This record gives sequence, C-alpha cells and structure tokens, in this order.
Amino acid sequence: MSPDASGKSVILAVDDEEDILGLVKMVLEEAGYTVITALSGHEALQMLYHTKPDLILLDIMMPELDGMELIKILKVMDFSATIPIAMLTAKTDPGDRMAAIKENAIEYICKPFSPPDLVKRVKAIFQNNGHK
Repeated sequence: MSPDASGKSVILAVDDEEDILGLVKMVLEEAGYTVITALSGHEALQMLYHTKPDLILLDIMMPELDGMELIKILKVMDFSATIPIAMLTAKTDPGDRMAAIKENAIEYICKPFSPPDLVKRVKAIFQNNGHK
C-alpha cells in the first residue's frame, strides 16, 4: 500500500447510494485523503485491478454483490488480500458486526455517521496500520 503521487493515502469507498458516496468523498478529501468511489461491488473489483487503495470503506447492503460477499472475495485475491477493509453500513445488529469482524473487517462504522467521527475513525485506522 502506498500513498498517491501527492502523498495522500487513497481510500476506495463502495456504496450503492450516490449521496452517501458524495458525503464520504467530500468529508475525507477535506481531511486530506484521496477518495475514489464505486457504486457496486462489481465496479469496485474492476477498479481494484487498476489501483490499490490504502483502505476500502465498504457498504454491506448492495444489490447483486453485497459487502459481505465482496469482503470474502477481496480477502482471497492476491491483489487485494492485504488492503484493510472497514464496513460503512446502516446495519446496526451485533450479529452483522460479528460477521464482518469474522471476515477480517478492521472497523465497523454505522450510518448515519457524523463527519468528524468518520474522519477520526479513518485516521485511527491509518495510525494503526502505519499510514497518515
């Protein structure tokens, strides 16, 4: 994992709701990160063939390829197995949280989130993984 050419850490946000992606992108770019977005699990997989982000923020509830299916795929593919994944989801049930952790999600952020909390949690992820 490496920062982009500007030295910023790169985050891939995956969510089927464009307004959520727009908010995540705006908040995290204001905090100094580079954010790329995907509207589906399939689009995220295509993007990962060309770019390796430092973190993936992944929604659970998406059509066709949901976040839980996608995290299983990402953790076994060579090009994505080492990328930290944080779930960003409206699912607040403790069982969903445990299932995500079982699949090696490193963080579980519930929607709706406050922008300062999102930035704080992303910064903590990078600090724990040796990034900015």
